[in-house]
Amino acid sequence: MTMQLYTYFRSSAAYRVRIALNLKGLEAKHIPVHLVNNGGEQHSEMFRRVNPGELVPALIEDDFTLTQSLSMIEYLEEKFPEPPLLPKDLQQRALIRAFSLNIACDIHPLNNLRVLQYLSKTLNASDEQKTEWYRHWVVTGLKALEAQLTHSNGQFCFGDQPSLADCCLIPQVYNAKRFKIDLSDFPKIESIYAHCNSLDAFQKAAPEAQPDAA
Repeated sequence: MTMQLYTYFRSSAAYRVRIALNLKGLEAKHIPVHLVNNGGEQHSEMFRRVNPGELVPALIEDDFTLTQSLSMIEYLEEKFPEPPLLPKDLQQRALIRAFSLNIACDIHPLNNLRVLQYLSKTLNASDEQKTEWYRHWVVTGLKALEAQLTHSNGQFCFGDQPSLADCCLIPQVYNAKRFKIDLSDFPKIESIYAHCNSLDAFQKAAPEAQPDAA
């Protein structure tokens, strides 16, 4: 059975998994879940049966369902180890995981769509305040990430091939650019972003390349 990926073209978390699938050369049937239309299709009864947390992505293989993007990528890494997204060296693996978790746990959750919607709809934050919130936490996070890239070759975050870290970084930078955040203070990040986006696996995973892009 072909894997199924419940996805939304602008979801950073889904974007990570799309990159990983492409790097592994794996096929997955994309099932779009629009996070804005109809009040957010992730809140529908149908999708709650897939993921009670009402978040994308969700990955289904036969009768097995996963609902966290990094767990999905690690699952793919263990089931389809070539090409590797984590190196054999124990310390390098730990550094890559730490870098990835900085994005997935420290930056992204503060700026996820449901948080931005809560700021505006429940706390009555203005668009300007919401944008300032987003930019503050992204810039704070990118400063920490840039400092961790001391040994980057300017093409990838760690080593000489894409890893879990690149799967996480590229979507985060894409969204930073969408919110017009100045990245001139992060030359390593900008260099990695440019190089990765020259590669087919990243291009095919990009939001604008998705069937549900609007």
